[in-house]
Amino acid sequence: MNIIIDKNSGYCFGVEFAIQMAEDELAHEETLYCLGDIVHNRMEVERLHALGLRIIDREQLGTLHDCKVLIRAHGEPPETYQLAMQNNLELIDASCPVVLKLQNRVKHAFDISNRQQGQIVIYGQPGHAEVAGLAGQTGNQAIIVMNESDLDQVDFSRPVTLFSQTTKSTAGFYHMKQVIEERIAAAGADGASFDANDSICRQVSNREPALAKFATQHDVIVFVSGRKSSNGKALFGVVNKTNPRSYFVENEEELQDDWFQDAQSVGICGATSTPMWLMQQVADRIAEIGELV
Repeated sequence: MNIIIDKNSGYCFGVEFAIQMAEDELAHEETLYCLGDIVHNRMEVERLHALGLRIIDREQLGTLHDCKVLIRAHGEPPETYQLAMQNNLELIDASCPVVLKLQNRVKHAFDISNRQQGQIVIYGQPGHAEVAGLAGQTGNQAIIVMNESDLDQVDFSRPVTLFSQTTKSTAGFYHMKQVIEERIAAAGADGASFDANDSICRQVSNREPALAKFATQHDVIVFVSGRKSSNGKALFGVVNKTNPRSYFVENEEELQDDWFQDAQSVGICGATSTPMWLMQQVADRIAEIGELV
């Protein structure tokens, strides 16, 4: 059995940067707090926990004083920085530059939209850390949409400015854009009042066609990702559509022997939050299974 790990899978720049910052701090700190999971991958969170990284939520953040807190790649809303100043917290800010740039764009668009009685619409997952940071730039007035029914919240007679969470599906964004255009026309409004901004990270979106091609080159695809990962769900959808013998696992313990019956070639790939060491563990286990089947 030939087992290949996709060389283009694994951490995106933002996640790699955040984890490196955490490791650098933990090299001379016994404990470092992180607001939310540093990455949507349970295995990596457990590895960093062993080094001293402690995950906290927003309620716990409010009780901390005079210590260091890591801001992960997803970014944070303005109130997080305000609270840090009040509690004398030193923030280790690992916000992804792509996300920070998008936050600034959303804030600027919101200021303009307010003067025009418009609405900011964000195509993203409600409750997702990045989306919370983006909505925070609008004083949480942005409308968050995941599917067509969510668009019922939008007043299509007023101007609409659309952005996307950086890790969402490109196809999903353009479908939502088309539906909005149709609803604006149905409302008899001026289409010129609609401003759609494709703010999906290209390092993420470029993986979609590459993964689709990778999926055609192997009999079986094993996609490794944390189940909390929005990006993981989107990318698995790409490979599963291309190759129906695709399986989603969090780690090597979830592999099943019968997946690999009669398979000559197995491809292993993952999300932007999947560490390469974890994909290698999966590959090693598949090699063991290959000797049995």
